[in-house]
Amino acid sequence: MDKQAIYDYLKTRNISYEATEHKPVYNMDELADTGLQQADIIAKNIFVRDDKKERYYLITVKGEKRINLKEIRRSNGTRRLALADKYKIRRLLDLVAGSVSPLGLLNDRERRVCLLIDNDFTDAPALIGVHPNDNTATITLRTEDLIRIIKEHGNEVRTTEIEDTRGDNQDEPAADLRT
Repeated sequence: MDKQAIYDYLKTRNISYEATEHKPVYNMDELADTGLQQADIIAKNIFVRDDKKERYYLITVKGEKRINLKEIRRSNGTRRLALADKYKIRRLLDLVAGSVSPLGLLNDRERRVCLLIDNDFTDAPALIGVHPNDNTATITLRTEDLIRIIKEHGNEVRTTEIEDTRGDNQDEPAADLRT
């Protein structure tokens, strides 16, 4: 689904959302330059795979967080995790780097990608800001609505505690994390 298809999909399901159009952004620093309100609910998305390239995960955390893949592995019982390449993003989610979003799971025909969503998004106000599969807009919707439509699509969704590793001397998965 492209941006307009996402808007139509949400409307047909009576899911309220607010859309903000902006210049194309490819990372959290560029998104900050757009002046979006409620920056504390904006999601950063990291597409990873296990070491056997059998399981794929979209990790969705609050934008300011830095994460440790080893800790996510431990807390979620996965195999070793590494960033998935842009070809898998295209093949599995029909998206390009910079446009990765939990809404991209609606393009996952094989239902191979599990959404690991930071449980901070379930705390009040329980809103999340994500791309509508296009990095020229950000939509804000209720976290429970996002989780529900991804589950209805047939993808696994796990809310999980994802610790912020800012200030730790632990490795970050990559210097160029895409939104």
